[in-house]
Amino acid sequence: MFKVTPNPPDIDPVSPYEPDSKKLNEAAERALNFHFPSNADIKATARTRSTLFSVDPGATAETLAVFLVETLASVDVMVHQLVDHLEGESRYALLGISNSIMVAEITANRVLDKIEPA
Repeated sequence: MFKVTPNPPDIDPVSPYEPDSKKLNEAAERALNFHFPSNADIKATARTRSTLFSVDPGATAETLAVFLVETLASVDVMVHQLVDHLEGESRYALLGISNSIMVAEITANRVLDKIEPA
């Protein structure tokens, strides 16, 4: 039996992109480049430094270490207050965070011990 239409058809009547496949490819490339930039594009757009929260460049190492120790101690107190109100896995997770804070606090205290007072 003879078919009137070729198999497969020469032109897809449903697809509006057949005649403009070059335009479709260009649009797809633009979309991919926008959503997935290359490493060269990322490095080319340098981020500007935010000054909303900044540390005084003139602060001494001792001052910064003392502030760090005090901040870690405050965070540890807050975590322990939360631990008192929790049970189960959430409690254990916060206790793990507390241990990490304690190690950081001990390390910061050790740094502070090594700093010569002015």
